[in-house]
Amino acid sequence: MEQLLAHCAHAIDSHDATLAQQLLWVLHNIAPPDGDTNQRLTSAFLRALLLRASRSSCPALSSINHSPPSHLPLSATSLAAFIDLTPCHRFGFSAANSAIAEATDSFPILHIVDLSTTHGMQLPTLIETLAARRPESPPFLRVTIPSLPPDTSPPPTLEIPLQELGARLVNFARSRNLAMEFNIVQSNPADGFSSLIEHLRLQQLVAEPGAEALVINSHFMLHFTPDESSAPPNISQSHSNIVPRTMFLNALRGLDPTILIVVEEDADFTACNVVERLRAAFNYMWIPFDAVDSFLPKGGEQRRRYEEAVCWKIENAIAQEGLERVERLETRSKWVQRMRGVGFRGVGFGEEAVGELKSMVDEHSAGWGVKKDEEEILVLTWKGHDVLFASAWMPAPPPPLPAPPPLIL
Repeated sequence: MEQLLAHCAHAIDSHDATLAQQLLWVLHNIAPPDGDTNQRLTSAFLRALLLRASRSSCPALSSINHSPPSHLPLSATSLAAFIDLTPCHRFGFSAANSAIAEATDSFPILHIVDLSTTHGMQLPTLIETLAARRPESPPFLRVTIPSLPPDTSPPPTLEIPLQELGARLVNFARSRNLAMEFNIVQSNPADGFSSLIEHLRLQQLVAEPGAEALVINSHFMLHFTPDESSAPPNISQSHSNIVPRTMFLNALRGLDPTILIVVEEDADFTACNVVERLRAAFNYMWIPFDAVDSFLPKGGEQRRRYEEAVCWKIENAIAQEGLERVERLETRSKWVQRMRGVGFRGVGFGEEAVGELKSMVDEHSAGWGVKKDEEEILVLTWKGHDVLFASAWMPAPPPPLPAPPPLIL
């Protein structure tokens, strides 16, 4: 299946319309969208290749009529149920909440910058954590959420506007004896969230020194920023600082946050060559198709929504190019290299946090597991394969100044 898909991708990009159409026909016949794990996985990649072909400059390929399906938004209740289908999101929520609560214990004000694809669904769990940890002196919460362009937001989307979501969260926080304000900033990962960074810099100018903890809480969104593979060919590696991903991480370090949470999928979708990218994605995206068989029956609405969300990621990674391609995943080791390169140091998770994560994961299918790597980063696995990771970072102290040369008398 993988080999056929790779040959087809190469034929499409080589404008070999005859071979591409033959392979598309073969794939259509051997990979029904309701088949076994490998067939459904292949069918998703077939959809992505059809979309890529329809956007080709080759007339014989661009005549292929294929458009991505529309996605209906969910209510907040349905979105919460969707998030609970697998431990993927709750794994990140639980790890982040533990690290945030511990790092901000002494601060009366917490400014949470929520960079997340789940439309604020973590915030109720964080509010509960903080209320239980500090019942006598609850902190004041200031929450900032970026509003992304519609074509950048993966499904499922939320049927209520962010303003209404914010009002509900403020009321929920009040019911837990926490005061909270909610801010929305229009921002775009394509330019490294420049408007969000500017907003945060202005906020710091008016914040009381030492009273406010700045928390950057990123779940599956850092990879939306363009990496080096999106740069023009004439931009060398030595000029990588002008790449939005590096610019954004440098800007975050310049804000001197109290803690920065990074939760990301552990794969590499950055290859410029679509065949290489397809192979990498095929050998990672089997996991959600395999996992869904363990907890959802075929034919149900929840399963359809779940697999549509997976298909969106595949179509974006394979069919899109340039700034429209936001699924630019990088491996755990690459993120560690990036974070250290801009001046952050890793912070480990306590045994209590690890124990809570394992208990949460045990509530799901037997194939899920949790491990801690040599960098003290927590990793969620499926049948022994790394799926995603949760990491916590703090600004590293500046290196010591070199000793002055000895005086020569």
